[in-house]
Amino acid sequence: MAVFPSPNDVMSILVQRVLEQRVTALLDKLLVKPSLVNLPPMEEGGLLLYLRMLAVSYEKTQELARDLRSVGCGDLDVEGLTESLFSSHKDEYPEHEQASLRQLYEAKMEELRAESQLPSESTGSIGRSKGASVASSHQQISVTVVTEFVRWNEEAISRCTLFSSLPATLAVNVKAVFTCLLDEVGQYVTEGLERAREGLTEAAALRERFVLGTSVSRRVAAAAASAAEAAAAAGESSFRSFMVAVQRCGSSVAIVQQYFANSISRLLLPVDGAHAASCEEMATAMSTAEAAAYKGLQQCIETVMAEVERLLSAEQKATDYRSPDDGMAPDHRPTNACTRGVAYLSRVLEAAFTALEGLNKQAFLTELGNRLHKGLLNHWQKFTFNPSGGLRLKRDITEYGEFVRSFNAPSVDEKFELLGIMANVFIVAPESLSTLFEGTPSIRKDAQRFIQLREDYKSAKLASRLSSLWTSSS
Repeated sequence: MAVFPSPNDVMSILVQRVLEQRVTALLDKLLVKPSLVNLPPMEEGGLLLYLRMLAVSYEKTQELARDLRSVGCGDLDVEGLTESLFSSHKDEYPEHEQASLRQLYEAKMEELRAESQLPSESTGSIGRSKGASVASSHQQISVTVVTEFVRWNEEAISRCTLFSSLPATLAVNVKAVFTCLLDEVGQYVTEGLERAREGLTEAAALRERFVLGTSVSRRVAAAAASAAEAAAAAGESSFRSFMVAVQRCGSSVAIVQQYFANSISRLLLPVDGAHAASCEEMATAMSTAEAAAYKGLQQCIETVMAEVERLLSAEQKATDYRSPDDGMAPDHRPTNACTRGVAYLSRVLEAAFTALEGLNKQAFLTELGNRLHKGLLNHWQKFTFNPSGGLRLKRDITEYGEFVRSFNAPSVDEKFELLGIMANVFIVAPESLSTLFEGTPSIRKDAQRFIQLREDYKSAKLASRLSSLWTSSS
């Protein structure tokens, strides 16, 4: 004889009371839903502590419900009743998850700012530029930090999966959480690039400060030269720092893209357009960083060209290209200015070769190669050339040309090859000038300027001799 005539009904009532009274009382103690206006402080665990407690409580309650179902509880909808216990928490869950990610990000940024301030006290009386570079080095973009952002996001996505029973609801929540990551990484790497750009800007300001006129005392000139060396060192240091920032920015973006492909993409498919919208958001979030990178790379080119021009101005001597006709064998080595310039370019651009990839690298090196070509043309306009000087110039052009071949920029290679041809205007006899450019009419305009730099331009009456050539070819 059964103790209860309807055991299933009895079990149903018992289970319902356990869930509605005992479990509810426990949940009320464990889960106090925090305000989204006044977030719990990070020192007390922040919103993340509440979300973790919510997830654990939800899983344990579901586990209890399954155990109770296996015991038997009649027609009672155990799963539905279990869900109802968490309805008030799940209603605002997406907002809490997003607010938690923002809170974590802000706390991390505050921590990094505090860390970056620590070394500045030890700089003492170090000059402004050096102190700035020391401080900025502690605020460099960190791939480790970006990986931490992704880890937070992964944890949030796991809770989205737990609390979102319908695929469409899950897709909406996942998209919102992933957007938080895009905002975080986009802001973080953009600010990192902007900080690195500040170093380039400060170095440029230092260079401008020591541009002097010609009528200054030797002591003032020596002091200015020393200061210019310091400005050049600051420029090179800021160039390297920016290239590191660009490289780490690229690595950070790649991490986010890989995370999207591996973990996010498939969860968005149940909602039409969600996947495409996230891809678009990803591109938009990174476009600000790309703009900062582009501006910085332009400043890097300015920094490199400023130092090349300084080296050429300081090292190039008038006798380099107009050596005396003393019967001595001509010097076939590149000039000291050329050697110094190429050595500097080789040293500083090592960072660019490492940091840049693909189209960014191609565009940067092509632009720099074009600027170098233009800068050298303007530089050589300041000198007068005799035939042995023309040979020396060809040697310099060969040296520059061999270096820029490492850029893998065909248009730049062509320009330096044409420079080598143009340098022949200083070597050939006056009567041969008219036939020099028959195969390369494109460089006739620059050649016309070069011919005027010949030592015998006036004595050989080259202006009148060649006027008919330029007229007939125009």
